[in-house]
Amino acid sequence: MIEALLNYPLIQNAFLSGLIIGIIAPLLGVFIVVRRMSLIADALSHVTLAGIAGSLYLSQSVASLALLNPIYLGIVASVGGSILIERLRSLYKHYEELAIPIIMSAGIGLSAIFISLASGFSTDLMSYLFGSVSVVSRQDLGVIFIIALIVIVFLLLFFKEMFVLSFDEEYAKATGLPSKWIHLLFMIVVALVIAASMRIVGILLVSSLITLPVAAAMRIAKGFKSTIIYSIIFGESSVIIGLVSAFYLNLAPGGTIVVTSIIILFIVIFFKKFGNNLRVERR
Repeated sequence: MIEALLNYPLIQNAFLSGLIIGIIAPLLGVFIVVRRMSLIADALSHVTLAGIAGSLYLSQSVASLALLNPIYLGIVASVGGSILIERLRSLYKHYEELAIPIIMSAGIGLSAIFISLASGFSTDLMSYLFGSVSVVSRQDLGVIFIIALIVIVFLLLFFKEMFVLSFDEEYAKATGLPSKWIHLLFMIVVALVIAASMRIVGILLVSSLITLPVAAAMRIAKGFKSTIIYSIIFGESSVIIGLVSAFYLNLAPGGTIVVTSIIILFIVIFFKKFGNNLRVERR
């Protein structure tokens, strides 16, 4: 494995990308889970799939777009979907959750159409659905790095505001916080992370990397900041173990990363419950 990391640029790109995603996905996932918006990640991933499928179709149909990197149209679709979700949430003020299935349905429908137009599933599309160690280019790594910088800058600028919005949105609005615009920026950042993660984790599984490490962290963390730290630790562990497993077993990295995340979650739940029971018996 170490020899492959030293000698093969594609493996280097995949692991560096995975390490970056293992940080930024759970980092944003904490805010998503606390705000009870977990399904938004699923909705945006399906919209991203529509953008990827549309890009693959265009590359087959238009000669000048044959070399177009699908990640760009995937990013555009994901960001567009996040803006539409916010627009629909404002239209359905008393039924805001309707925005998510509407956008998710649109993403699934458009994906099916573009996949049909592109003559069905291809190897390229399958790698976007479930991730692949061997297709992450230096250009993809650059895009992921830029998105990671955007995430870090956003949280450095708006961490306190996001904290208040996550736990008491009404109070945030009462204090004059521009919650609407901050939430829109947050949604755009989430969309960027989902689009960036698709190369490693896969579009259909990326929401799992956003939520599962957070679910595990919430079982043992004693505060918000410790939840963030544990989420990143669990996220990175899932990515590293998942990528190594995928390399040696020749499996899709998305599947191995998600299964690793689930195993970590079950281990945390078991030891948390076992520890509580042990303390009760001692008393």
